[in-house]
Amino acid sequence: MKKHSSLNKEVILLGKWTPDKLDILLRESSGIGDTGQQIEFLSEQFLGMPYQESTLIGDVNTSEILVMNLKAVDCFTFLDYVESMRRSSSFDEFRENLRKVRYRGGEVNFKNRNHFFVDWCEFNSNFIDDITGQLGGKKVIAVMKLLNQKDDGTYFLPGIQHREKLITYIPVNMIDDSILSQLRTGDYIGIYSEKQGLDVSHVGIVIKEENKTYLRHASSHKEYRKVVDQDFSDYIADKPGILVFRSKKS
Repeated sequence: MKKHSSLNKEVILLGKWTPDKLDILLRESSGIGDTGQQIEFLSEQFLGMPYQESTLIGDVNTSEILVMNLKAVDCFTFLDYVESMRRSSSFDEFRENLRKVRYRGGEVNFKNRNHFFVDWCEFNSNFIDDITGQLGGKKVIAVMKLLNQKDDGTYFLPGIQHREKLITYIPVNMIDDSILSQLRTGDYIGIYSEKQGLDVSHVGIVIKEENKTYLRHASSHKEYRKVVDQDFSDYIADKPGILVFRSKKS
């Protein structure tokens, strides 16, 4: 299915799905009582999906259009779709919830898009908690940043005003078995970025199977270029640290 309407501000690319198939999938998902297991079930449907960046439409010079692209995802749109799906029991609800997850107040506008992971959590706070401090305790580091502003004063995203934000993360050298044991399937993970103006460099989802912990994510690495599961500890070993967000039962 492909739909492109400037009037309705929508581009819909469903790939292997149809609205009817998504209705069936989302009805099945809504019957799963545990939020983490629901996210695991939905995110599993994306395994093997190709990685593609810049699938969204809109910038300072281009009118924003709501894009639902289930043919290819980047790390952030992958989370957009999974979180929107887990709040929905039908295709129509999914489309409406995608507006609310991706845009503040559900208004499709470039300036309203949650460009940063911490904004995504903050403006979906009825459904998602930042539990980084809860998990990390005294091990966390808090850094005040001017989101979107580079060291030289220019912007990562022209047309989006910078704003001051306190970013709390758990340094990777402080992530021990105690913290790993507190992670749950379905937790959303942000890889902390040391760059001024950025909060994270990558995002994914925690998946726990028996005694193993994985990061399910849309990998841009040339070896993968698709949604994959990788050993969590191995993946974060050379990273600065993590932010952890947890979905609330909807």
